[in-house]
Amino acid sequence: MSRLQSLMVWAGGSALLAATAVDTVAVIGRQVGFAVHGAIELIQAAVLVAGAIALIAATVVNNHARVRILVERLGSARPAAERVNDGLTVVFLVGLLVGSIWLAVDLWDSHEVSELAGIPWRWLRLFANFALVVMIIVLVRDLVRGRDQ
Repeated sequence: MSRLQSLMVWAGGSALLAATAVDTVAVIGRQVGFAVHGAIELIQAAVLVAGAIALIAATVVNNHARVRILVERLGSARPAAERVNDGLTVVFLVGLLVGSIWLAVDLWDSHEVSELAGIPWRWLRLFANFALVVMIIVLVRDLVRGRDQ
């Protein structure tokens, strides 16, 4: 495992551990009469970070969940089908990125924050957009270079 992959595993794992810790404290707090306000918002932020890192890592190592029942039976046409799949994934991710950038630009100056914890959504949107850009770059690089399927 490369140093970057190891860093991604630790960062994503830490985000999941943080989400678990917040939820554990919130559940215990509800049982003993101490409410943790904004716990769900903190968990959402941690899951966004963990999920984005996991998607980047899966894209880098070409290990996304896929329905392979048809593609595995294509034989010599399989590499072409895999390239079409990567191309359509790029189109989909670009669509998500365009919409997400549109929202981010539209709401950037609104100083939008979560209701209870006061988490600034602009930075989380920026992180999500960064993750989309990284995935698009990796897929386009693999389309241009050709990737071992």
